[in-house]
Amino acid sequence: MRLLLGLFTKSKKQKQSLEEIVRLIQQGDTVLQNELIHSYKPFIAKTVSTVCKRYIHESDDEFSIGLIAFNEAIQKYNQDKGHSLISFSEVLIKRKVIDYIRQQSKHQSISLEVNHVSDDEEYDTNLLDAELSIDVYHQKQEEEYRRDEIYRFTEILHTFNLTFKDLIEQSPKHVDARDNAINVAKIVVEKEQLKEYLLSKKRLPIRQLEKYVSISRKTIERNRKYIIAISLILIGDYVYLKDYIKGAMDK
Repeated sequence: MRLLLGLFTKSKKQKQSLEEIVRLIQQGDTVLQNELIHSYKPFIAKTVSTVCKRYIHESDDEFSIGLIAFNEAIQKYNQDKGHSLISFSEVLIKRKVIDYIRQQSKHQSISLEVNHVSDDEEYDTNLLDAELSIDVYHQKQEEEYRRDEIYRFTEILHTFNLTFKDLIEQSPKHVDARDNAINVAKIVVEKEQLKEYLLSKKRLPIRQLEKYVSISRKTIERNRKYIIAISLILIGDYVYLKDYIKGAMDK
């Protein structure tokens, strides 16, 4: 039986071993897949517990949802997007568990309706309470998602010697300038050689970009931090931050 050595330490060599394990699994190694999932059961249980706000046992339905989500994360994981397997799988597990809880909440609302059809006033009150509870829950979960997304993005920015504050402060003030900077970022992401340069060198390939854009080098350099930040958002799995980009384009 193969040992998953290197999964519980932080050395660069062992981190690469984890990436190699994922690649082998994606190529069809089911034995290694089962071993990896088994090794990460405590992580899965802990992640599910943070959503459910209670201790999660392996016999719980929520744990099964988390297990399926972790397996899906392994299959979908792409190192080029700039995040680790752990951070990627954590987001996916939380989303799947919340989707499951939402479905269960809807079923409870339907059950509530059936049980109170004989008393309209009591039915209306209970159903309204249930709907309000679900809305509050959804709102809190979205806030948690947003905080988690910003935290993950901030970690990535640190590797580029940038901060989340840079994204806000360096945002071009004029709409045209902002649109141009976002379009430059899109080109960075679309052109594989430019994207690889950005991720590997941790800086913007300004000289190469001049071949693909009509704006001046000076303008690119002035908006360098903003372009890098937007590029990283487009590359990564950032649902709310991508909404920010869309909102910036609509202004």
